[in-house]
Amino acid sequence: MSLKAAQMSSLLAAVITAGLMAGVFGLYAHTIMRGLKKTDDRTFVAAFQAMDRAIINPLFMLAFFGALLFSWLAVVLYLRGDDHSVVPWVVVAAALYLLVVIITVAVHLPLNDSIKAAGNPDQIADLTAVRAKFHETRWMAWNIVRAVASTAAFACLAWALVLHGRMTGTDNSSARPAAIADATASSFSVPTSQGR
Repeated sequence: MSLKAAQMSSLLAAVITAGLMAGVFGLYAHTIMRGLKKTDDRTFVAAFQAMDRAIINPLFMLAFFGALLFSWLAVVLYLRGDDHSVVPWVVVAAALYLLVVIITVAVHLPLNDSIKAAGNPDQIADLTAVRAKFHETRWMAWNIVRAVASTAAFACLAWALVLHGRMTGTDNSSARPAAIADATASSFSVPTSQGR
C-alpha cells in the first residue's frame, strides 16, 4: 500500500469512527439521559444497568478506541508525507478525542460501575440511594463535554479529509495546463495549404 493510500485509509477510518462516537454521546445527551431523568428510581437503575452492559460490544469498542488510534495513526502517516497541511487539523482532532477518552475513564466508568455494582434492582432495598450515589447530574454534564469534544474532533477530521482531497487533486496540476493547451491548439489549428 502506498503512503497516500495509507494516509487516506487512516483518515477515513478516523472520520467514520469519530462520527459514530459523536453520535453516541450526542444521543445520550439529548435523548437517552433526558428520558431516563423522568423515570422512577427502579426504572432508571434497571434501564441504565441494561444499557451499560449492552454497550460493551465489539462494534462500540472498535469505534470508541478506533477514533483515537486511527487519528494518531493519520498524524504519523501525514508527517511522513511532503504536504503537512492536513496535520494540524488531525492533531487537534486527536487531542480532542483523547480528552473524550480521559473523561470516559475518569468520570463515566466509575459512575457506571457503581450503579452496576448495586446489583439486581428487584433486590435493592433503597433504589433512591443507589440513584443518588450515581451522581446523575455529574454524569450528564460530563457527557455533554464528551459530545461537544467528539463532535469538534469529527468536524476537524472531516475538514482534514477535504484538505486531503485538495492536496491529492493538485498532484498532477502542473501537467494539466500543458496538456490542455496542447489539446486546445490541436483542436483549433488551421490547416495550411501546400504549394503556394
